[in-house]
Amino acid sequence: MQVSEAWLRELVNPPIDTAALVAQLTMAGLEVDAVTPVAAEFSGVVVAEVLSTEQHPNADKLRVCRVNVGQAEPLQIVCGASNVRPGLKVPAALIGAILPGDFKIKESKLRGELSFGMLCSEKELGLAATSDGLMELQSDAPVGVDIREYLLLNDNIIELGLTPNRADCLSAVGVAREMAVLNKQAFTPTEPAAAEIGHSDVLEVQVEAPEACPVYLGRLIKGIARDAKTPLWMLERLRRSGVRGLSAVVDVTNYVLLELGQPLHAFDAAKLAAPVVVRRAKAGESLALLNDQTIELDEDSLVIADQRQSLALAGVMGGKSSAVSDQTCDIFLECAFFTPISVAGKARQYGLHTDSSHRFERGVDFRLQHRALERATQLILEIAGGSAGPITEAVDEDALPARSPVKLRSDRIAKILGIELSNEAVATLFQGLGMTVAQVADGWEITPPGFRFDIAIEADLLEEIGRIHGYNNLPSSNLRMRAELGKAPENRLTLERLQDALVDRGYQEVITYSFVDEAMQNAVAPGAEFIRIQNPISSELAVMRTTLWCGLLNAALYNTHRQQSRVRLFESGLRFVYRDGQIQQQKMLAGLALGSVHAEQWAEKTRRVDFFDVKADVEALLALGASAAGFRSAQHSALHPGQSAEIVGLEGDSIGWLGMLHPLLEKQLGFDSPVFLFELALDALTIRQVPSFSSLSKFPSVRRDLALVVDQAVAAGDIVRCVLDCREPAIREAAIFDVYQGQGVSEGHKSVALSVVLQDFEQTLTDTEIDAIFRRVLDTLATNLNAKLRE
Repeated sequence: MQVSEAWLRELVNPPIDTAALVAQLTMAGLEVDAVTPVAAEFSGVVVAEVLSTEQHPNADKLRVCRVNVGQAEPLQIVCGASNVRPGLKVPAALIGAILPGDFKIKESKLRGELSFGMLCSEKELGLAATSDGLMELQSDAPVGVDIREYLLLNDNIIELGLTPNRADCLSAVGVAREMAVLNKQAFTPTEPAAAEIGHSDVLEVQVEAPEACPVYLGRLIKGIARDAKTPLWMLERLRRSGVRGLSAVVDVTNYVLLELGQPLHAFDAAKLAAPVVVRRAKAGESLALLNDQTIELDEDSLVIADQRQSLALAGVMGGKSSAVSDQTCDIFLECAFFTPISVAGKARQYGLHTDSSHRFERGVDFRLQHRALERATQLILEIAGGSAGPITEAVDEDALPARSPVKLRSDRIAKILGIELSNEAVATLFQGLGMTVAQVADGWEITPPGFRFDIAIEADLLEEIGRIHGYNNLPSSNLRMRAELGKAPENRLTLERLQDALVDRGYQEVITYSFVDEAMQNAVAPGAEFIRIQNPISSELAVMRTTLWCGLLNAALYNTHRQQSRVRLFESGLRFVYRDGQIQQQKMLAGLALGSVHAEQWAEKTRRVDFFDVKADVEALLALGASAAGFRSAQHSALHPGQSAEIVGLEGDSIGWLGMLHPLLEKQLGFDSPVFLFELALDALTIRQVPSFSSLSKFPSVRRDLALVVDQAVAAGDIVRCVLDCREPAIREAAIFDVYQGQGVSEGHKSVALSVVLQDFEQTLTDTEIDAIFRRVLDTLATNLNAKLRE
């Protein structure tokens, strides 16, 4: 929610500056997300009136203007704006003025004609990003007055990030109430006087669903001025709250919503067929809304209707057929209380979100409707004229929310918060928040007002005391407890150690939603059975992820679209899969890399990351824990058929995948360079072999090299494992140092060169013993892998 600081200070003005006010509101639970000045810094700009304009003698697009700026004589100012004309009120920067960007106005000569100032647009004053011409002021703007004073620009916009339980602060009055309590100031909202009744006509109202609409008020206002203009002060308050001015009547309803937190709606009375009915929608009924969207209503939706058709989706948006227009003379002004449960989810169901639905879903004060209707009537009569009729009301007291008293025990304040408060201080605090306080034997019975739907138990009242007293003012004490140190098994590897390893290798951690777009889920894991969310936040977050790759790919796209050509990301989190008919959550660790291997530098030529670079990163993780894990060639639907591998654990079971993103998927998502991915089961990574001591041999080691010819499909890792599994105690190490294909090696085969290190614990190996060992190794390789010694 956005609100003007000047508006708040008009309601209650504590003796603190903006920074202190912002800190105060944030610590009280009304977090301030941003504070933005209404206008950039500038000076020397006044309200001016264009008296006459003449064509510039030396320029087709320039006009020579005589401008009244409130001085003894008019000024000559050359202007090129298309909308400059006699009688126009505009901002004028006088000589010596300083505009945003430290732009100083001096006497100048434009194509031979002197100009003693500059007529300004909204962009030039820093009030808008773009503008089509001069900023046009209202015709009654006082000439010569400083524009900052006239437009009240010495103000800040305070943006509040309210939690859903604080619907009472979705209004200027609600925030002002909090400011008053926090600063121990009295605050009594002004009650509007009842409107003078100018006619006796009424529009009959019927409520067929009182459980959803316990209060419905309406009033006919006749003879409003069609050409009525919203006053500047109201337009500015609306603008600073993020609301665009539309017409006098609509602006008033929006203003009362922002001021009091009560939504209202105005119908064109001439377009209604009485009586007005609040009912459930009928099967097959449709409604054309104000935003030009036509929706098909379900039978659970609450609507406002007349005898011909539905007029509005209750608590959400009005209909187009009964909307107020420039031709409207008589209006029917409605003000109602819709229960939160009757509105909750309805806006989202139809793809809508409005200021009204935002408030009704969270709870509007059910005692506020008379006051809001009188306030709106007062403003309409002041701005647009007309005469007001009597209020028609339909109220079902039994259907209104119950306001039961909540018991607060006095000893709980000291026990939970650690502070002592007098009876008078407790009563003053809660009365300032609009609650009714009755003292009982061991504490108080406190009844929440109609605008506080979040007060239900004693803990809620203690929270109110804590935040108003100030969390920083609560005493602190050392916690005394007996605790047994937890065990940290040596064979368990922590997630933090794996994360540190990836950060050390240039990756950055991201946290993405567990909810993903169904299209992305199907693209990355086609055929995977996923969990669909019944009430998703949005269509882009409709299913639960079965792989962390969905979020990583979206994060990488976000970065590449912002000119980040080298991206390395990782994430640890849960994936959600069906297994044996049950939903299971699996802890996973996944990563993504694209772009160059290293950041640009002088010592090494730039090259793109490839499969083996990312494989090395995965091997670094495996080396920390499951060091015996390996890789086997396999295909994954999201990965390149020729650059993908399955990661296998100690028992030969699959623990993850590694590879390059499939070219079709790469093109579909919009990447312009290869993307490499990996994903591993976290449980398999965090189990490691405990190091054990083995004695060292005092005899020398021997290295022998072998060059083997094997089928091209034989994996290099299988050759090494075969050598080490030959049950030759003297073999200590085996490592591949060369792979060759070409002349001298038959087609479909490859030459693999490996080194074998031998060492005995009891003697120095002789050539005869070494040759015997190698013959047995070669026999095993020939039997298991059809390998031959290269000649």
